Amino acid sequence: MARIGTRRNALDNSGLIPILARKVREVEAKAQTGKKVGPTNRTKFQVIAFLVREERARVKADVELSDSSRAEQMKRLDGVATILAKTAGRDTSLISLLEEDHATSSVAQKMRRDWLVESGTVVAPEDLIITTEMHVPKVAHKLSPELAVKQVLPISVKARLRSMPFLEPDFEKSHVTVAPMVRLSNWELLGPLFKSFETGAGGGAACMPMPNVPKLDRYSPKGRELMPHQIRFIESVREGHRTFLLADEPGLGKTAQSLIAASVAGAFPLLAVVPNVVKMNWAREVERWIPGRRATVIHGDGQEVDAFADVIIVNYEVIDRHLSWIGEMGFKGMVVDEAHFIKNLASQRSKNVLALANRIVAGSPGHNPLRIALTGTPLINDIDDFRAIWQFLGWIDGDKPSAELLAKLESVGLTPADKGFYASARETVIDLGIVRRKKIDVAKDLPAKRVVDLPVELDDELGSSIRAAEEELAKRLLEKYNRMGLAGGFRGSSADLIRLVAQNELDESKGAKTGENVFTMVRKIGQAKAGLASDYAAQLARSVGKVVFFAKHIDVMDRAERAFTAQGIKHVSIRGDQTTPARQIAIDAFNKDETVQIAVCSLTAAGVGLNLQASSNVVLAELSWTSAEQTQAIDRVHRIGQEMPVTAWRIIAAQTIDAKIAELIDSKQGLAVRALEGINVEPGSQDSVQLEALMHVLKRAIDRQDG
Repeated sequence: MARIGTRRNALDNSGLIPILARKVREVEAKAQTGKKVGPTNRTKFQVIAFLVREERARVKADVELSDSSRAEQMKRLDGVATILAKTAGRDTSLISLLEEDHATSSVAQKMRRDWLVESGTVVAPEDLIITTEMHVPKVAHKLSPELAVKQVLPISVKARLRSMPFLEPDFEKSHVTVAPMVRLSNWELLGPLFKSFETGAGGGAACMPMPNVPKLDRYSPKGRELMPHQIRFIESVREGHRTFLLADEPGLGKTAQSLIAASVAGAFPLLAVVPNVVKMNWAREVERWIPGRRATVIHGDGQEVDAFADVIIVNYEVIDRHLSWIGEMGFKGMVVDEAHFIKNLASQRSKNVLALANRIVAGSPGHNPLRIALTGTPLINDIDDFRAIWQFLGWIDGDKPSAELLAKLESVGLTPADKGFYASARETVIDLGIVRRKKIDVAKDLPAKRVVDLPVELDDELGSSIRAAEEELAKRLLEKYNRMGLAGGFRGSSADLIRLVAQNELDESKGAKTGENVFTMVRKIGQAKAGLASDYAAQLARSVGKVVFFAKHIDVMDRAERAFTAQGIKHVSIRGDQTTPARQIAIDAFNKDETVQIAVCSLTAAGVGLNLQASSNVVLAELSWTSAEQTQAIDRVHRIGQEMPVTAWRIIAAQTIDAKIAELIDSKQGLAVRALEGINVEPGSQDSVQLEALMHVLKRAIDRQDG
């Protein structure tokens, strides 16, 4: 909003400042009634805020003003600003209008122009023409001093930014013509829209109409198969839909749907903002579902990030260090996983995500990138939790519906005073892209029981100590191998020597009272995973209800229970030192009390003889040494009478021996499948998991030595 020319020094009742003072008093009077400020006065409030900022800048830059005149004008402007602040304190929904980059309507533009003309200001020619098109918000690139000092610039990002050609802006869809508002022009609409979901309005499940499953599956990569509900979602993207609140229950493959949707929409590079516990799994899912694309994960300061990757994955905890360069990367799509994490608009986490979304929208062709919010629980405490997610998706603009949503509501022909408004308003929002399917809705498409691995990165101090301990173990095994092979004159094969050294180490470890060995290392890994595993279990409990949490060690169970208590999640504990009556009380509470959300169970003590089928989700926080023990644990839930498909979420520490142990456990299942079910699969080695894990560590050390 540029202005040209100057006006005479106005310390009397002429000029702009007296007009602003009069208008701000009008708005203040409305706010003092105790009711929400109406649309007309909200527009006045916003225009006053804009003009106060402009006038401050003009007064500071006017070299013809004397110091006393400048001080007097600044004092009067401060008075107007003070009234604005007090008014916003009475009606807090006005606060967002004080932001510099808040979108302005044609009504606000006209009001500003008229006040400037009334004040005697010479108005720039471009400001004399008022359009009825939606304003594309100006994106503020300036970070706060606190965030600015945190910013990093990874080496590969410098190369990527240098290599990006200048792209001519695409304005094909940058302006959306807004039809004149008639029925709804004086209504506050966000409250009624939220209320329409709070009451349910008799509208049934919140899921937009989905396309039929096509006759040919064009989306599943070779060797994998998408389920019908996943294909229907991707079909909606192929048909041109670009904003979604994908609220499927956990276990229904939201990550795969998002990635293939990005491929169908051509939304690369894609930014995925995810919780720390699943960021490694996101990278693995890219390899599985869109194998022709590369993924990179941002850890810490991101010095190892591949800025040329197709999918860049960042967790909420480190995103504040990378705001500057991420905003310059030209992303064509953005996915926010566990989007309820941004529900608090006042939190820095929410502000960071929404700021990036604004920059991605402003910089994408047509200002219409693929945006997907993933969460099985969009609502945690209050219907207002929708606000941040809808803001991310562009369905609302601050405290009012977007131009698109407003036009759709207007076309319905009803106002909040009409009986049918709430049901129709709910359907209108749902049609913007809410997709909700439950396990029971698609049960026939799901396997009865499956194990889903969630690799996690242990990037804290304990994680570093685990990797150091693993290196120390490898060094000790390699020294034994070299000593027995050379000095001992061993006559067998290299494979025999590796097994001998590993067996020797295993025997010593079983009798050791102190020192580092494979058993103490696995226990430390369990302790390091405890926090991430309990966080994930808490997310599941909020999303789908009851969850069974299995751990092998008491200290891991203790830490998980403390975490659940701190989050207000009611739980029971099933351990080996309980009496039989105490254990049954805990089991009955979990199965029958709706307020009990999690059963924290010992993998060894609760792995057999229990019925916990009130849940269909299991979290395996620690790995067993046998596939049978893992199967027994899952089967506490997967029992006769279980009507839902069962999903076991196995938390695995990436880049540690934990990952190899998981692989070995799975390989041991082949023998039972082959022997008992007659299925022709590779039975795998009959060595113990502990022995094979040690052999794996030694083989890697030998490869490094020889390489």
